[in-house]
Amino acid sequence: MLPLVRRFAESLIPGLLMGLQIYNTLTRKKEAFVTLEPGRVKMYVCGPTVYNKAHIGHARPAIVFDVVYRYLIHKGYRVEYMTNYTDVDDKIIDRAKELDLDPLVLAEHYIQEYFDHLDALNVLPAAHYPRATEEIPAMLQIVQGLVDKGYAYAMDGDVYFRVRKDEDYGKLSGRSLDEMRAGARIEVDSRKEDPMDFALWKAAKPGEPSWPSPWGPGRPGWHIECTAMNIHHLGEQIDIHGGGNDLIFPHHENEIAQAESYTGKVPFARFWMHNGMLQWSGEKMSKSLGNVITIDDFLREHDPDVLRMVILSTHYRNPLTFNDEVVANAERAWRRLLGALQPSTGKTYNGPAADALQEQTKSTVGKFEAAMDDDFNTAAALGHLFDLARALNQARDADLAGPAFSNARETLRGLGKLLGLRLRPTRRKVEGRDISPFIELLIQTRSDLRSAKQWALADRIRDGLKELGVTLKDGPEGTGWETG
Repeated sequence: MLPLVRRFAESLIPGLLMGLQIYNTLTRKKEAFVTLEPGRVKMYVCGPTVYNKAHIGHARPAIVFDVVYRYLIHKGYRVEYMTNYTDVDDKIIDRAKELDLDPLVLAEHYIQEYFDHLDALNVLPAAHYPRATEEIPAMLQIVQGLVDKGYAYAMDGDVYFRVRKDEDYGKLSGRSLDEMRAGARIEVDSRKEDPMDFALWKAAKPGEPSWPSPWGPGRPGWHIECTAMNIHHLGEQIDIHGGGNDLIFPHHENEIAQAESYTGKVPFARFWMHNGMLQWSGEKMSKSLGNVITIDDFLREHDPDVLRMVILSTHYRNPLTFNDEVVANAERAWRRLLGALQPSTGKTYNGPAADALQEQTKSTVGKFEAAMDDDFNTAAALGHLFDLARALNQARDADLAGPAFSNARETLRGLGKLLGLRLRPTRRKVEGRDISPFIELLIQTRSDLRSAKQWALADRIRDGLKELGVTLKDGPEGTGWETG
């Protein structure tokens, strides 16, 4: 293609001719997505440290990388996706002491609760959910290997990594060791060869969980667990490593140092992807600041799709401001999509309205994929869904039904599914139970009654549901319903 024509085409739809591009934190630029093995993706995302109830800040990486996972599958890749649980850590131990519980029992409770959250948020299951306490043998093997190679040293039951022996240390964060030392809070420990050396293994303290090791009983440092899990389950090199941008330093920097020093293979991860932090009106959301909204709190008031709309309406690399206005806007936007998916009661099947809708449907698919190919730009992708939703509403107003309308609806629903949106009416609950299946059962019963010409009984079901705030909408493609 001539350069001038190519530039013109790309100006119309960015990324149209380039294929999937991903911003790589390691190189600080967008790059064409090329995998280590053709057609296969090995992806790891850092999961939560389970010491308290998960908040909506934890939901952001879960949803962001769920969409990445879904889209890679859509592109035809075989994806092996893994995310972990840190179930032994200082925060867990301290919290367990406050509650007078066994730390491992506390962690297990929050792991099971988090699995419930993932299911409620329509997050696809990963291939592996390793826990730190299950990976101790793999960690010990790597720590011993680093000691043998001179990258680590033991001191009074602790084992530390020698950061200055790794000549590339700092390449992810783009800072030198001296800059890191000047800007970091460094725990004073005279036993370290260098203040920036970090713990691979920690000697046991009274009352804490511990495991036997060549250096005495102890527990793993935080950073070693992810390295061990990757090498154990995915291999010595992976395609994508993800997490929040608060993990770039020191966690992900240390992961690179450990893995590449141990295996001798570079790079440990081909692409490093980091989502921005969630902020409450400009202030980072965290338990320490007391401005936390738990996932449970949010889902008691809103449909899970609304939280996805909040998160996906901002590019994953940008900070995400969260407040009541943002949630209200997301709720309205979600209801616009629901409204567009309502069946048509029209009787026109062809003509200009059908042609226009078919053209918009085709255009939406192309623009949606171009947006997603451009570093998973879900905000732009959602904008194209609203273009199709508007076209559907216009077609409905023009009395259109038939194949063009049905195809547009299914396209909207299918593209929404790639973003993890269920796009169902609000799921009302009574004493914690979802009543949507009961409404669907009543709709089917009403349909059976109408088929049997039991009109009075069918009307009683319709009128009774309306009194309860559920409106039925009949059309040639079936009966839909909405609340409110």
